[in-house]
Amino acid sequence: MAEDREPLLRVRGLTAGFGAGPVLFGVDLDLHAGELVALIGANGAGKSTLLGVLSGLLPATSGSVVFDGRNVTNWRPERLVGAGLVHVPQGRRLFASLSVERNLRLGAYRRRDREVEADLGRVIGYFPALADKLRRDAGTLSGGEQQMVAIGRGLMARPRLLMIDEPSLGLAPNVVERVIDVAQTINRDGTSILLVEQDVLVALEAADRGYVLENGRVILGGRADDLARNPDVRRAYLGV
Repeated sequence: MAEDREPLLRVRGLTAGFGAGPVLFGVDLDLHAGELVALIGANGAGKSTLLGVLSGLLPATSGSVVFDGRNVTNWRPERLVGAGLVHVPQGRRLFASLSVERNLRLGAYRRRDREVEADLGRVIGYFPALADKLRRDAGTLSGGEQQMVAIGRGLMARPRLLMIDEPSLGLAPNVVERVIDVAQTINRDGTSILLVEQDVLVALEAADRGYVLENGRVILGGRADDLARNPDVRRAYLGV
């Protein structure tokens, strides 16, 4: 069982915030190699802040982040990417005036191995809609295609853990379904995933386990199907 192994990611007592005060309060979270874990909660709960701390974009004020057996608390983002911890941010954040191919290749900017071309082909295999758009400026793509590029750029870094923040934001339901299906395929192919998703039902259907973040604190955690049946979760996030 995954729970019997040392987690790939272990977060303990994590506190972080901005000038106005803390946003996260003593967050504990585990993710084992091979898992797809969903992080759910209302807007403003601290989900994106947590990903920002895990990826080195925001400082932790206390607590620890251990990744692959190493304490990586407050490492710089590029060092974390090199260690295999990669963040696909909310809002895509592509270089709109650069081509799709250039955006994808930027994900491999730290790599010096000879597998970059093969990985580019692998990304196109996941997202065949991009195959005939590699020379187009990324800013000319649809929202769904831009999300594909953002995830593909993350994959080009060869992550052990890919953290995806709100992939469904602003997308049509059929596009969301495609993006989530590909995330599950990427997970089955060996990349662990931490998924932050505003659509709670979509997130829990895709995930192995989940955590509920409320006002900067983890208030629930467990198997995704158990959380989907939890009366408090259903009332607060599913409206039933």
